[in-house]
Amino acid sequence: MPKALPVIDMTAPVCCAPVASGPLSDADALQIALRLKALADPARVKIVSYLFGAATGEEISGELAAALDLSESTISHHLTQLRNAGLVTSDRRGMNVFHRIRPEALQALCTALDPNCCT
Repeated sequence: MPKALPVIDMTAPVCCAPVASGPLSDADALQIALRLKALADPARVKIVSYLFGAATGEEISGELAAALDLSESTISHHLTQLRNAGLVTSDRRGMNVFHRIRPEALQALCTALDPNCCT
């Protein structure tokens, strides 16, 4: 059984020092690695892509499952990993759970990998 990702403190700053800034601390290297590990699955990349393209900026689990031809339990598993990495937020409204990208988290990850990518 695969090891679960540690949960990232969502109240902490989104990410860390740029890789190009010199040797990273263990904590910063872990923060980047956990986010990259969460994205290192084709289904999760597809979920992120789909959420970015959602007309309202958010989507419910059932719609994601239907659009990506995956079961709702599989979608739920992948969303949990993305939430634990701080890349997605979810909130329950009635019977539905709405999911949305945290664009600042992905932006911070891009900047950590290449500080010149977004200037």
